[in-house]
Amino acid sequence: MTPILLLGAGRMGGAMIEGWGRVGAFEPSALIVREPQANPTVLGAQSAGARINPTDEVLGQAFTVLMAVKPQVWRAATAPVAPLLHPNAVIVSIAAGVPIRDLAQVFAGHPIARVIPTTAVAIAKGVASIYAEDPAARARAHALFDPVAVGVDLEDEGLIDVATAVSGSAPAYWYALIEALEAAGEAQGLPPEAARALVRATMISAGALLEHSGEEPAELRRQVTSPGGTTQAALEVLNAEGGFPRLAAEAVAAAVRRARELAGNP
Repeated sequence: MTPILLLGAGRMGGAMIEGWGRVGAFEPSALIVREPQANPTVLGAQSAGARINPTDEVLGQAFTVLMAVKPQVWRAATAPVAPLLHPNAVIVSIAAGVPIRDLAQVFAGHPIARVIPTTAVAIAKGVASIYAEDPAARARAHALFDPVAVGVDLEDEGLIDVATAVSGSAPAYWYALIEALEAAGEAQGLPPEAARALVRATMISAGALLEHSGEEPAELRRQVTSPGGTTQAALEVLNAEGGFPRLAAEAVAAAVRRARELAGNP
């Protein structure tokens, strides 16, 4: 499957390079990177042996192409490269809102997979939603992401938009909740440093418990919620009409709508 050509090494492409390096998934010499903007990750990969912005001939050596450019510029970024690719190259796209039918217009004849990852691939703690019609493309996507993420297979491409809303975009919701809790703690009198330390450490520890206990979130919630206690009082606010469940549903629906608009399927 190597060499691997990364089309784009910004935030997400760079996160993949960092994650692979962290776990030793691929040697830097197996990476070919096409990225117009120099950044520390790209420069570090170059120092370690990756080939950065090489000649067209080198691009044609890649057997795997990870398309990590922004969705808004994917056509402009890939049009000059597609004719240069090896006939047996497999395409793995992480561009949200770009369906396989559109990718196939540019990468005609190549197996294609779509993946929606989270940026925690940089620390080998990512999540990757994977869809491919072609079994070889699905296997190639797993080979790229399994070393740095929990991979979840989807059997319907339409579910990629939902996966984007509940997984790909979800870290932003989590960080927004942390921001809100820190601000609420300060509003109740906690010093900013204490609010920051308490909220962040609690969120990290709660996630770790969810991962290692094997319990369902509902059970862990019940364990923390004493009848008539402080947690129950807070949850009654969060779960009231128009509260957290409704807001979460509306937020996910809005993200799904936007993904479909970007794909031309409003």
